[in-house]
Amino acid sequence: MSGMPHAELVVDARNAVGESPVWMAGEQALYWVDITARTLNRWTAATQALSQWTAPEMIGCVAPHAQGGWIAGMETGLFHLRPQASGAMDVQRLSTEPHGQPGMRFNDGRCDRQGRFLAGTMMINMAPSPRAGCVSSYQNNSNPGATPAGGTVTRLLDGLCVPNGMAFSPDGRTMYLSDSHPTVQTIWAFDYDTATGSPRNRRVFVDMNPLPGRPDGAAVDAEGCYWICANDAGLIHRFTPAGRLDRSLAVPVKKPAMCAFGGAQLDTLFVTSIRPGGVDLSDQPLAGGVFALRPGVCGLPEPCFSPTFHQPQGDTR
Repeated sequence: MSGMPHAELVVDARNAVGESPVWMAGEQALYWVDITARTLNRWTAATQALSQWTAPEMIGCVAPHAQGGWIAGMETGLFHLRPQASGAMDVQRLSTEPHGQPGMRFNDGRCDRQGRFLAGTMMINMAPSPRAGCVSSYQNNSNPGATPAGGTVTRLLDGLCVPNGMAFSPDGRTMYLSDSHPTVQTIWAFDYDTATGSPRNRRVFVDMNPLPGRPDGAAVDAEGCYWICANDAGLIHRFTPAGRLDRSLAVPVKKPAMCAFGGAQLDTLFVTSIRPGGVDLSDQPLAGGVFALRPGVCGLPEPCFSPTFHQPQGDTR
């Protein structure tokens, strides 16, 4: 469509599963993960420099940690990752996830606007589609059920195949969540209690089945609209808070995976993508790359995981 922003290739990363992009304003750098390669990656805007750290397990999602480094949902639990200048990465286990079935891992996740970390789990082989996935919340406190690292994991939602698309409205009072599995392809909205971190009043926000693409990773802009990657369709859809499709932006790959706002003014939409193996990629040679678009709206700062308290946070950079 004429007038639509052009997608610029930022990094020809060739990621198998590029996910969880996060803009760090203090560094003017974009971080993201390649799930199956077990890597945390950084691209610095001023120098175009690339850095990479390898974890001992697949990394499904990350969020900045207020004490430095990242909180990460991986295969067997949640971890605190601290990348080192030497290229090494310090890894501290925060909790162990009692998966409902063997062969599961964490997938999409992020912090709410109060600093709790929420993340969903899925089967590594998603083809059988058992509804074994769940969404849990992690916070540090002095509850009797705390893990050895001092945190408590609370199960929030069950019965999901591939939980994805987690995002929060600007005021933090609406939580969005999708299920990417081909048998579901639905985005829900919840009323979110910011004091307790509890979602309730689940309702369908968007039924993606009639639309191009499966719902994948998402972000919310400063106007409260919800942007979600349409996997298999090469599009990023923007929905208004009422669930109306506002626009769709194209990227030159079939499987955009997750988007995040960044740049000096938070006016750039970065998009990670998937490079599927065993298929002809002649029509999408940039699959697995990281792209940037200028959508004409700004995003919001990504909250940090707060290990000691949960107060409304504004810009944590």
